[in-house]
Amino acid sequence: MDIQIATLCDFAADYNGKMVINGTFDTLAAPQMPVVHPQCCLALRLCITPEDTGQRKFSVNIIDADGNSLDDKMPIEADMPIELPDSVPFMTRNLILNLQGLSFPEDGIYSIDISIDEELMTRIPLRIVEVDQNAEQPTA
Repeated sequence: MDIQIATLCDFAADYNGKMVINGTFDTLAAPQMPVVHPQCCLALRLCITPEDTGQRKFSVNIIDADGNSLDDKMPIEADMPIELPDSVPFMTRNLILNLQGLSFPEDGIYSIDISIDEELMTRIPLRIVEVDQNAEQPTA
């Protein structure tokens, strides 16, 4: 199984098998910590081959720099049964997870880990930055 797309974004949708992604990002800036990000999406596009057929376990875990899960709702796990017709050499599937109310206790580097059958398939970095809104902005 190949993950062709894995991104954190403002919005994602599956439109007749096409992945629509808007506002992909890797950094959140906030005036103070902790910060709660009200809503975002994890957008994934999987390429599946006949070798992937069977019962799979899918997992998403958001972790801090020390490897600790973001909260007690993590990891998000789901059974993922896979079947391909005999005449199909591959197929793609879009997975979109709407994430609401993610709370980051402090600034730093976080990661979104995507695993299948407990094997890490990809890690998406996410940087949380505390910014001083009163700091003087450079002039052009």
